[in-house]
Amino acid sequence: MMKKGLFTLFAFLLSFPLYAQVDQKATTDFIERVIPGRASAFVIEEIPQVNGKDVFELDARQDKIILRGNNGLSVASALNYYLKNYCFCDIGWNGTNLKLPATLPTVTKKVHKATPYTYRYYLNYCTFNYTMAWWNWERWQKEIDWMALNGINMPLAITGEEAIWQEVYKEMGFTDKELDAFFSGPAYFSWFWMGNIDAWGGPLPQHWKDTHKQLQKQILERERSFGMKPVLSSFTGHVPPSFKDKFPQAKVKKTNWDAGFPDVYILDPDDALFETIGKKYITAQTKEFGTDHLYSADTFNENIPPTNDSTYLDGMSKKVFRSMTAADPKAVWVMQGWMFHYNNKFWQPQQIKALLNAVPDDQMIVLDLYSESHPVWNRTEAYYGKPWIWNLLQNFGGNISMFGRMRHVASDPAVTLHDPESKRMMGIGLTPEGIEQNPALFALMLENVWRDTPIDADAWLKNYALRRYGSNNSKADEAWHILLNTVYSGPLTEGGNESIIVARPTQKPVVDRVLTKIAYDPKELAKAWGLLVTAADSLQQSDGFQYDLIDVTRQVLANYATPLQQKWVAAYKSKDAAEFKIQSAAFLRLMDDMDQLLATRKDFLLGKWISEARANGITTKEQDLYEFNARDLVTLWGDKESGLREYSNRQWAGLIKGYYKPRWELYFTGLSKAMAAKTPFDEAAFDKQVKNWEWQWVNKHDNAYPNATKGNPVDVAKAMFIKYSSIIDAAY
Repeated sequence: MMKKGLFTLFAFLLSFPLYAQVDQKATTDFIERVIPGRASAFVIEEIPQVNGKDVFELDARQDKIILRGNNGLSVASALNYYLKNYCFCDIGWNGTNLKLPATLPTVTKKVHKATPYTYRYYLNYCTFNYTMAWWNWERWQKEIDWMALNGINMPLAITGEEAIWQEVYKEMGFTDKELDAFFSGPAYFSWFWMGNIDAWGGPLPQHWKDTHKQLQKQILERERSFGMKPVLSSFTGHVPPSFKDKFPQAKVKKTNWDAGFPDVYILDPDDALFETIGKKYITAQTKEFGTDHLYSADTFNENIPPTNDSTYLDGMSKKVFRSMTAADPKAVWVMQGWMFHYNNKFWQPQQIKALLNAVPDDQMIVLDLYSESHPVWNRTEAYYGKPWIWNLLQNFGGNISMFGRMRHVASDPAVTLHDPESKRMMGIGLTPEGIEQNPALFALMLENVWRDTPIDADAWLKNYALRRYGSNNSKADEAWHILLNTVYSGPLTEGGNESIIVARPTQKPVVDRVLTKIAYDPKELAKAWGLLVTAADSLQQSDGFQYDLIDVTRQVLANYATPLQQKWVAAYKSKDAAEFKIQSAAFLRLMDDMDQLLATRKDFLLGKWISEARANGITTKEQDLYEFNARDLVTLWGDKESGLREYSNRQWAGLIKGYYKPRWELYFTGLSKAMAAKTPFDEAAFDKQVKNWEWQWVNKHDNAYPNATKGNPVDVAKAMFIKYSSIIDAAY
């Protein structure tokens, strides 16, 4: 019989992994990337997980700071905790403060943190296009470092999958020409991958497929070096249009996304080829990219199944799952729960149960994609026993409106975790359609990773401002208090209010696809603007402050566009040509001023988006194709009859002055001529004219939009405040 002391020692030794989970070199290289020249101040040590969950510690020995963790991302999280809480630094998308003292602060008391969440998920299919479409390795490396700093361990990783599909389908006898009618352009991969569209924005160059296969290998190698487990893709039935001709006996059905695009073709899971293709794909993908046994599959993304019969849904789900396990018996199906919200009339309890219960509980994870606003877990008995993840969606189309539900983000994950009804809630995550905007909201969400109690949003924001700006400022704190209770106390809408300026010209204050209704008092936001302007002299050296000042200024001016619009509408309706001329000119000047403001920050440049797109091409033809993709996505989102126009609108320098403003100028010219002739304005003729103009713009390659900033952000914001603050105050 083993003595108790020896048994305890044996158990302790068994708690350690048989091989190192922390790659010392990779972690040291990471520290050097984040804080160049300071890696020697840190010692990296490995500790075991706690109850199967990631853990980190912060400690000190002599003159060294000790970062302990059970894997690389836990060590990275320890570093982030140190930078935020000891050095008052902040690393974010839109402004970073890393002004470290010459002698780093010591850690006087050991810090121990364990996450309550097995999974910390990141990304949405749409993010890969609305934000990441043109990213190179340098940008990806920064994002993966940011992911590690924030404890993310389950990233969606779907870059380069078109190269795998090419291999699979060519092996099945499809030609390059046939696949050209299948693969979309790079800005539209998300909807191609999800089975919504074929070919739009293509044909896809071979160079793209080759380079992005290599890029995916770099991404996965780096993510795994931190201990992350990337989620790869799988087969959901989407096949080339020529599939029906090559396999005439196959059960192929047409389906339509109902967004103005042609039908696509879906192979029925009942067909024997479904499992064959699914196995081929995962086998080929694993050969190139390896696997962590996590696979994304969304079989009915924004499409209705052919029947609500539970037997059909059960059988279909089993076959999709078998197409994964045929190649990887350890496969875990990671399913976006978006359809249960988006098509909630179809997906009633019986249908959801049939779909989910067909798969073993431990081989499926459901993403509650929109938890902060429209959770589904609380109307499905927590997905009927499946493990699931609470997510923040926040953003649609990559729109940059200031928006969020901060108090919900601060409290709901922890409250839900401790709710007995949440059952197998295994994680939290971020699933926005676009990133690189609203940095405070996402930073707040990630604060939940290493805690299981609600966050005091007011206190957190005060600390956030200190870290972001590098010093305390009472005016900035007051401004953030207002922001918390205006733009960041958002309603149950699909994103924040945008601006009438980005809409196709109209006299209506509210239009489809562009949210213009303001859910807070715009005068309160203007007050926050004034406070930030007052704080500018003290904080203007902060990169994060500059971004926030420009963003708040942008939102205030964007809001003001609607009352200004209604002034020229009133003048037109009263046939007052002189007043119409004055007010319409003021409306155009507002756009010029917004463009000038936004040109001061790289975050808001159309030219940056276009130049990054063109940088992916090695021939002029490729560069022009990518520029078309880049221009089209953020404007028409399709052809000139597209029903999705403005879905991905952006208030960017270049886009305002080069695209939105000329449309309004066309409109005002037409209205002025109609008034002068005393005839009704011909809406149909204008509609045709503006569609032709938009299509011409989307197809241009005129190098008209600079990739460099222009002007001092603080000076321009101050000038806008002097020009507009009293006018805006009077407008409301």
